[in-house]
Amino acid sequence: MKKGLIIGLLVLLIAGAGAYIWYRTTLDRRESTGKPYDNTLKPRLELTRFNITNVAEEAINMEMYLLIDNPLPIGFKAHQMDYTVYIADTPVVKDSYKKAIEIKSGDSTLLALPVKILAKTMTQVLKTLERKGIDSTTYKVRSSFALDVPILGEKTFAITMERRLPTFYLPEIKIEDIDFGPLGLKRTDVAAKVNITNKNKIPFNISDAHYTVTIDGKEIADGHQPDPILIKAQATTPVIFPVTARPGKTLSVLPKMLFDKKDTPYLVTFRCKLIDKKGDLAFKDSKFASTIRGTLDDFKKLKK
Repeated sequence: MKKGLIIGLLVLLIAGAGAYIWYRTTLDRRESTGKPYDNTLKPRLELTRFNITNVAEEAINMEMYLLIDNPLPIGFKAHQMDYTVYIADTPVVKDSYKKAIEIKSGDSTLLALPVKILAKTMTQVLKTLERKGIDSTTYKVRSSFALDVPILGEKTFAITMERRLPTFYLPEIKIEDIDFGPLGLKRTDVAAKVNITNKNKIPFNISDAHYTVTIDGKEIADGHQPDPILIKAQATTPVIFPVTARPGKTLSVLPKMLFDKKDTPYLVTFRCKLIDKKGDLAFKDSKFASTIRGTLDDFKKLKK
């Protein structure tokens, strides 16, 4: 037993020494030739796609998926990763991923980083790009994290990842009218006329759309449109969404809907998938969610 334990410890010691010698030899060779060694001795980052989880007046929330690849001959663990996101070289968010990251040698992991961009900041960046007629821009992520690497101890790495993508303008959703059909005992069919503005130079489809309608704090209706809808490029596409209202809840807010439109708030939550017709993986099947607020007086007309 003792002999086996000693042999095991010797094997671990030799393996660790070999990994350290490989690390130092490769590092010294790269430094002496003046060549970059990021791709060899540092984790590699790759931006894969976005999920736009909510678009509201104050902020835009999304998830940014980063693939982290470990080319080291040994695994590592990082307790936190700090990152800054840039769009067109403008910093739009600075945050930290506070969960532990552990990757085996030669393996990779996919992280979903929460990103919250102030709508004002995003609007300014997009307006500048639109004014200059720039149809593609650089999305950049600068990250730094301390790796707890066996033998080597803790090493702090800073990595910058860039990806050139078409300038992506968020779809703008505006509700024009709500058409209430005859009130039924159990349900009332409603048609919501919605305009979806796409400023991008490429069309896309929205699919698997879900939406709810809340008036004066009461959720009165919801709906689902599973079929894909083509949203034209650089145009406003009118869409009619079928909505089912519950008469009991509808009747409770009917007086305000008829006589107090100016002071009666509405809220519509809308979520769907965005499908790029060209198959760009950055936005393929990306989730999109938007919250639209206003008062009933905003509608051109509220049909009864």
